[in-house]
Amino acid sequence: MSFSADHLANQFLIAMPGMVDPNFAGSVIYLFEHTERGAMGLVVNRPTELDLATLFDKIELKLEIAPLLEQPVYFGGPVQVERGFVLHESSPSPSYSSSLIIPGGLTMTTSKDVLEDVAIGNGPRKFLMTLGYAGWSAGQLEEEITLNGWMNVPLSCQQMINIIFDTPSSQRYEKAMSHLGFDPSHLSGEAGHA
Repeated sequence: MSFSADHLANQFLIAMPGMVDPNFAGSVIYLFEHTERGAMGLVVNRPTELDLATLFDKIELKLEIAPLLEQPVYFGGPVQVERGFVLHESSPSPSYSSSLIIPGGLTMTTSKDVLEDVAIGNGPRKFLMTLGYAGWSAGQLEEEITLNGWMNVPLSCQQMINIIFDTPSSQRYEKAMSHLGFDPSHLSGEAGHA
């Protein structure tokens, strides 16, 4: 199978009803990288008990912006759960020391400087903080899609922003599903073979 470096990047992966892995059952993942070497993304609908105020204390940053203090930190996936990933709107001005700008999509930053900007009110207006990420080795994601584990959903950047940043986390799965154009209750957990 051949595909461009951004084959499924900047799309959602939605876990299908038959997904049994507890890390991913009911998950919506924003895929930020998909190449012949594998794929990486962030689960965007699994808030944890940890909030930004507590996280910022742990990394010795002072966060005093009231609306952000109680914003949850999300479970981004089971890989490197001790590492932070910030998914945010792309902007022409601030550049951080370790960011991946997804063409036509969002930006994923792993460097502390984005959090330093957030702490003083200069960070991205809309962002999602996660711990960990979801990762697949070469060919693994394609196989899981073939086995009916995932459905990919290509959306406009504005639709993605609306789901990730403006929709309550408990409704993101249904909202992403609603863009498929059919009733998700008709989905089966079984893969079909002709």
